[in-house]
Amino acid sequence: MTAWLTVVGIGEDGYAGLGKAARRALLAAELIIGAPRQLQLLPKCIRAPQQNWPSPFSLDALLARRGMSVCVLASGDPMLFGVGASLARQVPAHELLVLPAPSSTSLAAARMAWPLQEVTVLSLVARPLAALQAQIHHAVRLLILSNDGSSPAAIAALLSARGFGPSRVTVLEHLGGPLERRFDGLAASWDWPEAAALNIVAVECVAGANAQRLPLTIGLPDNTYQHDGQLTKRDVRAITLARLAPKPGELLWDVGAGCGSIGIEWLRSHPSCRAIAIEADPGRQQLIAHNRDALGVPHLQLLAGHAPEALLGLEAPDAIFIGGGVTIPGVLEHCWQQLKPGGRLVANAVTLQSEATLLAWRSQHGGELTRIQVAQAQPLGDFDTWRSALPITLLELHKPG
Repeated sequence: MTAWLTVVGIGEDGYAGLGKAARRALLAAELIIGAPRQLQLLPKCIRAPQQNWPSPFSLDALLARRGMSVCVLASGDPMLFGVGASLARQVPAHELLVLPAPSSTSLAAARMAWPLQEVTVLSLVARPLAALQAQIHHAVRLLILSNDGSSPAAIAALLSARGFGPSRVTVLEHLGGPLERRFDGLAASWDWPEAAALNIVAVECVAGANAQRLPLTIGLPDNTYQHDGQLTKRDVRAITLARLAPKPGELLWDVGAGCGSIGIEWLRSHPSCRAIAIEADPGRQQLIAHNRDALGVPHLQLLAGHAPEALLGLEAPDAIFIGGGVTIPGVLEHCWQQLKPGGRLVANAVTLQSEATLLAWRSQHGGELTRIQVAQAQPLGDFDTWRSALPITLLELHKPG
C-alpha cells in the first residue's frame, strides 16, 4: 500500500513557503486535518474538507480514515517535537509521507548565528518547566520551545533562581512570517511579562558568582538534596549507580527510595532513562517530589506504598535498587522475579539483619558482595582524625539472560 497519509510541515509564511510536493499533496487530499491556526494559512484553492484536531487530542479519528488520501498540517518540521513523531509510532513507514518545512529551531539557530549541532534543544510544550533544570550549565546554549507566552518570563525567573541571572535571553516570535519579532535581555533583569503564544527562547547560559553548578557525573554533593537523614551518601551513591550501570531507555525501580537520590541520578544519566521511586512515607514522598523537580527530572514516577505490594503490576524493570526493606518478607523475591533477564539488582545493607539476608541470597543466587566504608577527616581538638560512616554491604546480582 502506498502512503495514504501525508504530513505537511507549514511555517509562518504559509502556503507561499511550501514546496511543490506539499502543494500537490494538499490539492489532491480528500481530507485535511490540523490546528485552526494552520488551517487558516491555506488558500481558497484547497477544496478538501478541513477538520480541527479533536479536544482532547486524539489520533483515533484520523487513523480510522486509513485508505483515504489524508493530509495533516503541522508546524515546521513535524518530526521535531511534532505530531509526525506520534503518527510514526502508529502508522507503518510505507504508509506515511512527511514533507517538512524549516523547523523553528533551524530558523532560531540561523537568527542567532549558532551552529545547531552545538545547541541543546528542548521543549516545554505540555511539559513541566522543571525539565529545564538539568540543562542549565555555564556556557551552554539552549533553544527552548515555549509552551505559551508566559514561558519566557518563567524561564528567566528559573535561571535567576539558580544563580544564572547573567544569562543572555532572546525571545523569537512568529519565526519566518510577517509578524516575526525579537527581543533580548538578561535573565536577572527580564521585564517582558508576556510574549506571543508562538515563540522560541534562545538562552546563552552564564553562571553568576553564587550559581549552583551541578556536574554531569553521578554522585552529586549531599547538600544538593533535601532529606531527613535517609540519604544514600555521595560516595556510596556513586558506587551504587556504577553497579546499576544505567543505559539509554532502561527502567529502574528505586525501592524504599528515601529522598529519591538513586532514581534521580539514574534519570540524569540519559534523557531516555526511566525510573519509578517507591516510597511509603508521606514526608519522604514530598522530599522526592521536590528533589526531582529541583534536579531537572520531573518525569521520575513517584509511587506511594509499601513493597512488595506496591510493586504488583508494574512494568518489568531493567535494574532494581533496594535501599531499604531487604528484610521485609517477599521484597527480594518479588524484585528478583520481576527483573528482566539480563537485568541488574543492587541492594545495600547497614544492619546485621539485612546483611545476613544479603549473605543468604548470595549463597542461593550468586552475585558479588562488596563492603563499603568511608571515613572523612574531621577536627579533634587542635588536631584532625578520621570519622567513619556506618559501613555498607552491597550485593550486586545479574539475572541470567
